[in-house]
Amino acid sequence: MIEPLDGLPAGVIGFRAVGTIEAEDYRDVLDPAIHAALDARGRVDCVFVMGEEFDHYSLGAMWEDAKLIGLPHSAWGRAAFVTDHDVLAGIATAFGGLVPGEFRVFPLAQRDEAIAWVAESATTAASSASSD
Repeated sequence: MIEPLDGLPAGVIGFRAVGTIEAEDYRDVLDPAIHAALDARGRVDCVFVMGEEFDHYSLGAMWEDAKLIGLPHSAWGRAAFVTDHDVLAGIATAFGGLVPGEFRVFPLAQRDEAIAWVAESATTAASSASSD
């Protein structure tokens, strides 16, 4: 399942993977949060944590994940992927260049740094929007 992260800085959305990620997790949790961020700020700055509680993605979840590519490139600010899973970190790093916006992989021990890095972008975007 995908659980929202609480207590994040303004403009940052975050999630934690627990157990098996299913297509419903995208439809019920991730997609609504992404669209709410787009409606509120016009962009998404997010943190996604895959710790020891994560087991695997279902095929349906992989398909839902692929559909996120359909969002406009301008919709993406910064995204941080936080994990100690070597294979997932390697895949994320390899495909990170294909992700619109800025993307970085952080180890779990640097979760707070990942959130701060994403928050820098959200703060900058909010400042730019208010000065327009």
